[in-house]
Amino acid sequence: MAQKPSNAFVAASWIALGAGMLGFLIGLWRAEMQLNEKGYYFTVLMFGLFAVVSVQKSVRDRLEGIPVTDIYYGLSWFSTILCIVLMVIGLWNATLLPSEKGFYGIAFLLALFGAIAVQKNTRDAKDLVVKKDQ
Repeated sequence: MAQKPSNAFVAASWIALGAGMLGFLIGLWRAEMQLNEKGYYFTVLMFGLFAVVSVQKSVRDRLEGIPVTDIYYGLSWFSTILCIVLMVIGLWNATLLPSEKGFYGIAFLLALFGAIAVQKNTRDAKDLVVKKDQ
């Protein structure tokens, strides 16, 4: 039985996504690093957000019996793991203060979590509308 996510959870999910993304991007904007470094971190953030939404969707589809190819499912997981590894490698080798590395790492993970939660809430709300129409 599908339940509508609570308004508090929906709000917390959007706040997590917004705080993670905005914190990361504002930090990146203000950072004293070369443009190619900023581009790397921005690309990894965007890749990560897309990857976790793909994982959430493909896992949910499989649980609900909606066909998902093994290639897409595996690629979604591989992409998610790859973006996290790329962020860790980038931060490990960056000439940033440890506090800055921690900030970017936590903001990145918060944004990924927020993206998963927002996708889940969006899917739950859509499923309820579809079930009411049937």
